[in-house]
Amino acid sequence: MEKVKTRFAPSPTGYLHVGGARTALFSWLYARHCGGTFVLRIEDTDRERSTQPAIDAILESMEWLHLNWDEGPYYQTKRFDRYKEVIDQLIKEGKAYKCYCSKERLDQVREEQKAKGLKPRYDGHCRDDHSEHSPDEPYVVRFRNPDTGVVAFDDMVKGHIEFQNSELDDFIIQRSDGTPTYNFCVVVDDYDMGITHVIRGDDHVNNTPRQINLYHALGAKEPVFGHVAMILGDDGNKLSKRHGAVSVMQYREDGYLPEALVNYLVRLGWSHGDQEIFTVQEMIDYFTPEQINKSASSFNTKKLEWLNAHYMKTLPRAEVAQELKWHLGRLGIDTDKVAGPNLELVVKNYCERTHTLKEMAEKARCYFEDIQGYDPAGVKKWIKEGSVAILEDSLKVLQAIPEDQWQPEVIDKALEGVAAQHEVGMGKVGQPLRLAMTGTPTSPGIGDTMELVGRERTFKRISDAIAAFSAKA
Repeated sequence: MEKVKTRFAPSPTGYLHVGGARTALFSWLYARHCGGTFVLRIEDTDRERSTQPAIDAILESMEWLHLNWDEGPYYQTKRFDRYKEVIDQLIKEGKAYKCYCSKERLDQVREEQKAKGLKPRYDGHCRDDHSEHSPDEPYVVRFRNPDTGVVAFDDMVKGHIEFQNSELDDFIIQRSDGTPTYNFCVVVDDYDMGITHVIRGDDHVNNTPRQINLYHALGAKEPVFGHVAMILGDDGNKLSKRHGAVSVMQYREDGYLPEALVNYLVRLGWSHGDQEIFTVQEMIDYFTPEQINKSASSFNTKKLEWLNAHYMKTLPRAEVAQELKWHLGRLGIDTDKVAGPNLELVVKNYCERTHTLKEMAEKARCYFEDIQGYDPAGVKKWIKEGSVAILEDSLKVLQAIPEDQWQPEVIDKALEGVAAQHEVGMGKVGQPLRLAMTGTPTSPGIGDTMELVGRERTFKRISDAIAAFSAKA
């Protein structure tokens, strides 16, 4: 039995979006499930629209999603000599031919066909044209498609599919500028790279019969195909930017973990019973293309947020902290250079209080930067007569805590003593202190917050708050 080899072959004419990422994931999972090989290929023959930033974004997205490839990335633009060699071979064998038809002639033929109610297609004019042409006369190269018979294949997702060869025309495999076309390159690449299974979007179904005929012309066996239905927005319309058809890296910027996005994508059109949450190993163990839904899937942002909250709470804190570090960097905070708490401690205290890492990073700013001011509504509600005295007494008891005992339980116990001394509830002690620590009246438990702020910084912030709130009194 041949070893399974799959590929993901994006065109770098834009960033990698969720549809492409799901295709990559399904191809990667099938290769891993079968103990096979996963190839990354960049289909950059469209030189006008392919860009280096798009290539970089695709590679960055794949790495962020942990979709590691075994071979590649291969670039089609580096294989032009090989494509020319195959085209020359096909011409020599009579399986392809030069077509000199002008655009005007092709337009005229198309209009005549439409007028007769026929499907517009190339009429084969140059198939057996033996007239003389000057060496500098422009031409394209067309594949000589079989006239009769049926192209049939068993799709892993959609089942048995057939096309009549009479419905297919002699499509172009080399443009007039000498560059090869997508449908041709993809066949040569998959043939040369030994691709056994192709999982891709169902917008490619109509390309498949042409590609199968090309395989046969090369004396090659075609791979097994699986065409995946598109992703729709929450409202049932085609996925657009407002639904989430944005760059994969935008999801990182919005604060999602790669594990959450991968888990979300695998359930977009594939299922294993009623299970919603999967480890990567479970995905690999369970995944088969036959379980992919034939119908389109709908994107659900709320479900992605739910998964993200789950992974923020359950992943090893060190992994979440690494992503949090990236988000703090986006805010201009280099945690390697700026004094602040251990990031795993931030994750521990905020994973239940936030839904995204972007939100967590915003809330954690106050532990790495100086307080810029105090929330006016919080000050109005919590800074009353006696609040400054509470802050002053809190500072005294906190300063009495040795550095090696600066822990939430010890801090909380000391502050409970202040509340008892002033005969008030802990809220009237904790809230003014939260304002002093973070600038807002919301944070984790006051002991946890002070542990994050750090001992010396806590003293300074309380002193600053006493000065600020005394001035208001």
